[in-house]
Amino acid sequence: MKSVDELLDIARRAVGLGYDTLLNMAPGEVRHKSDRDTVTEVDLKIETDVRDFLSRVTPEAAFLGEEQGGQVDLNGDQDVWTLDPVDGTSNFAHGVPLCGVSLALIRNGRPIVGAIVAPFLGLRYHAAHERGAFCNDRQIQVSKTTELSEAIVSIGDYAVGPSAATKNARRIQLTTSLAENVERVRMFGSAALDLAWVAEGRTDATIILSNKPWDTAAGVLLAREAGAFVIDAGNTPHSITSTETIAVTPGVADSLLELVPRT
Repeated sequence: MKSVDELLDIARRAVGLGYDTLLNMAPGEVRHKSDRDTVTEVDLKIETDVRDFLSRVTPEAAFLGEEQGGQVDLNGDQDVWTLDPVDGTSNFAHGVPLCGVSLALIRNGRPIVGAIVAPFLGLRYHAAHERGAFCNDRQIQVSKTTELSEAIVSIGDYAVGPSAATKNARRIQLTTSLAENVERVRMFGSAALDLAWVAEGRTDATIILSNKPWDTAAGVLLAREAGAFVIDAGNTPHSITSTETIAVTPGVADSLLELVPRT
């Protein structure tokens, strides 16, 4: 079995493939997967390239990608790579630079290595279990904010597709509560950057009222390794089966959670 250090190196090399493609290839054809959910030629190319690379260097691991899926058990004994080839596809397709490639290795239901790159911002993040979190090879930590009125909090995208109105009622309630209590509310359109920026201390918290492993696994690991509390709306530790993803600097965790509407 490969060591964690070897797996982290592989993850960084893999997202490096996506870094170059995302930076240098136009979106090409933009297709609709479902209601207001799109995929570009770049998404498909990155997923294919990364999957092929990982199958060569880690043939023992399974693979789960956002675009092409995979038959995996994230809580099983087999290691699973999970990839979002372009996190923030809508941003990318519209020329908004807030997008990236997010890759994590899941072992026994938890991410143990993760790498995120945001090529248009020149940012490369990586983390491994109990080894810290890094941006451009500089170790990062969460902010030391202790007052909610001084906190910048990002939120995940509003829902689309079936039951969007019902789901968005809760999101709108959250937005209203935050707007009345925090310094600023932000919606970046990329779960990977939401979590990485909490890890880096650019923001103080993110609240994403959904949880897809390819969107969040790498960022969850980054945030944890940088000192964030990573939980769900029930204030229990975040897991691969959580329905929400909340990362927050410890100083405002209790006061922030009071604002999150329960299901």
